[in-house]
Amino acid sequence: MKIRNKLTLRFTLLVAAILLLFSLSIHYFYTLYRRIEFYNRLEEKAFTTVRLLKENGINAEVLRTIDRNEITSLYNEEVTIYNERNQIIYDSGNTPYPVSTDFLQQVREGKKIKLHRGQKEVLALNYMHDTTKLVIVVSAIDKYGFDKVDILTNVLVVGGLASVVLVCIAGWFFSGNAMQPVAAIVGQVKAITASNLSARLETNENQDELNQLARTFNEMLARLEESFASQKIFVSHASHELRTPLAILTSQLEVELMQHNLPDTYKAKFESILEEIRMMNQLANGLLELARASADVNTISFSKVRIDEILWQAQNELLKKNPECHIIIDFEEQPSEEDALVVYGNESLLKRALMNLIENGCKYSSKKSVNIWLLFKPESIIIRFVDKGEGIAAEDLPHIFEPFYRSQRTRHIAGHGIGLPLTLKIIQLHKGHLQIESHENVGTIATITLPIASV
Repeated sequence: MKIRNKLTLRFTLLVAAILLLFSLSIHYFYTLYRRIEFYNRLEEKAFTTVRLLKENGINAEVLRTIDRNEITSLYNEEVTIYNERNQIIYDSGNTPYPVSTDFLQQVREGKKIKLHRGQKEVLALNYMHDTTKLVIVVSAIDKYGFDKVDILTNVLVVGGLASVVLVCIAGWFFSGNAMQPVAAIVGQVKAITASNLSARLETNENQDELNQLARTFNEMLARLEESFASQKIFVSHASHELRTPLAILTSQLEVELMQHNLPDTYKAKFESILEEIRMMNQLANGLLELARASADVNTISFSKVRIDEILWQAQNELLKKNPECHIIIDFEEQPSEEDALVVYGNESLLKRALMNLIENGCKYSSKKSVNIWLLFKPESIIIRFVDKGEGIAAEDLPHIFEPFYRSQRTRHIAGHGIGLPLTLKIIQLHKGHLQIESHENVGTIATITLPIASV
């Protein structure tokens, strides 16, 4: 999950939890207040009724009429007064709330009892009139109070949900604004590759964490650039320095081998040494080309070139070098326009990449043959190299692009493990893709995809 989504989610959950706690607190305290306030009204109703009955001497029937018509009367109200013998001396005309003798005795002992049955709330208390202890049981339903609680609940639920949605939207924009500097850093980092290590992240005078991160990353880039530059310079210089003495040794041995009076024993040794020197020369050339392919793209000249012409040139050069190879080039279909054959790249590097794949196909194929197919897409050219060789083992496939890696199965075949890494570097330099598919004892398919120059 992206950090922006995490920040939005956490911010929304935090605010939602606070809103929920706030809403529950409001609901709880309002419900508690409603209950206390309603019991106070029940108590006032009880004392008012008993005073009118006993102290003011109002007749029970008249009192019932007053209760029914009083504007302050409660919904489904029931008032019952008991004397010391637990006899009802007054009721409001409705069904009295059922109570037991023990219940009335507890009230006479001074205990004020509050209870509720469903929505009906009941209050029982005693009242001392002269020397007589009366028990008053009053019950009613706080209809308007419960309606207010329901309205408050609906307001809190709807308002809470709407607030959470608004907080989520606001959190999304807030986190996006907060992560904008990070997105800018990510975009700048993506643009930095091995070919432009001189690029740096933008920083300012702020001392915040992101600027510290950018400065630290720039320092790391500086160290990497220095290391890469030293490595490239070493490989380039070492390859150049090796090529000169190797060329001298090669020419001297070739001259010695041209002598007719050279003993066969020396001739065999010289030929063996010459072959080893040629292998070393190939290694030096491969290292030099690898360093060149890893160089800054701005130092390499690019132009529009026809890929089919480069392919034919690579075929001719390899046939001169290895006449026993069988190279078949086939077009799946001829493009309708010549521009479909044109790519933007460096001719010598592309030729080296194609020659490496063709040479590998011939080298590792038992029949020394490789089939090459050209396919054309609207925006790209696909070159497929197919051989019927031993194939590459599954455990070796993840390592084939590592420089100098050689499979144990191919140690007997001459090579240095530079061809495929060099080819991959060249193809990536041309913004293309290289894919290798292989199965043991079936063969290998190498596929190059290059964008056409018009794209």
